[in-house]
Amino acid sequence: MQLLYSTYEAKARFSEVLRHVREGRTVTISYRGEPVAEIRPLRRETTDLEERLADLERRGILTPRPKHRKPIEPGTPVPGALERFLADRGE
Repeated sequence: MQLLYSTYEAKARFSEVLRHVREGRTVTISYRGEPVAEIRPLRRETTDLEERLADLERRGILTPRPKHRKPIEPGTPVPGALERFLADRGE
């Protein structure tokens, strides 16, 4: 989501603009209705997946996975299920 502020609004609400940028949003600044500038988050070139996931969790974009999770058990095979499925689709 891109946000638009006039120069007057951006000056008056600078802390709010920075909060949006810290949350990962791009803010466009307009002068007399014409976009003139963008403020966006710096791109941090992080290759460590764990660090990226931790950053997304801190920002509230991801929720941490539960510590103890029961493994997914495979379902019981049903004879003829694939044939019935394909027949219903007309294939």
